[in-house]
Amino acid sequence: MQPGFSLGAVRVYLGDKSGKYPDGNQVIVQGRDARVAFDTPQVARHVGADLDGVDAVILGHVHEDHVVALGRLPRARVQVHEADLAAAQSWAGLGRHYGYPDAVLAQMKPMIERDFDYAPRPDATGYTDGALWDLGGGVRVRAHHLPGHTAGHCALVVESEGVAFIGDIDLTGFGPYYGDATSNLAQFRRSLERVKDIDARVWVTSHHRGVLTERADFLQALARFAGKIDERSQRLLGYLRERPHTLDDLVTRRLLYPPGFELPYVESAERRSIGQHLAELQERGAVRLEGDGHYHRC
Repeated sequence: MQPGFSLGAVRVYLGDKSGKYPDGNQVIVQGRDARVAFDTPQVARHVGADLDGVDAVILGHVHEDHVVALGRLPRARVQVHEADLAAAQSWAGLGRHYGYPDAVLAQMKPMIERDFDYAPRPDATGYTDGALWDLGGGVRVRAHHLPGHTAGHCALVVESEGVAFIGDIDLTGFGPYYGDATSNLAQFRRSLERVKDIDARVWVTSHHRGVLTERADFLQALARFAGKIDERSQRLLGYLRERPHTLDDLVTRRLLYPPGFELPYVESAERRSIGQHLAELQERGAVRLEGDGHYHRC
């Protein structure tokens, strides 16, 4: 299998449909003294010796689609931002990370084991914002903490090559995902501003977009991606313009996923996402919550 993109020390193996979920894009960075992988998505199953020889896997964040080959690489160190560390170390930690009800997690565990070769890494260790990996020969990687998607979500920047792996700031048409227990809408908004300031000339996403080599294209795609947040808020206000709704009513109507799209976690993700939008709209004075549990448009 050939890399879909190569720039000096960086190799990118594109997943199916440029890494569209449930696949992703695999980044491998080779220095004089060490080789590291950023995440391990499904496409990692088709990457041979280049991945098998890595000294470490640096996770930009923890979700099932980013940890596919961790069980295959027992000798490689696994490092992740400290806020996502427990999710890499055990199923219990990953369950808390998702924050879904126990019944939902019980359905998800065998699915994740089957579809993503899930294997916890209790030996994983944590890094912090600004962590630097010197791979030798002038090849350096730095972590930029950009929370929101998860509490520990980071961009991993190969400073020597000007390549920024921006993970699940993935610039997809779906838009930002903040539906889990450690997700945070307000933090995501701030991270979407901060990612613009990273010094890079190439941007690699985990999903769908793959590799962008022009800053104007990156900024345009980022603006569309960020705009999905306000589009969702406007849709909620539209629902409330029709009539008052409870949170349950709004979850039934959906905000992220189309009606009829059913996976075990969808209702939980909708509830978490909609709840954050409602809290934001209440803070702005656009929505009020009455004692009977109904939200009203102000």
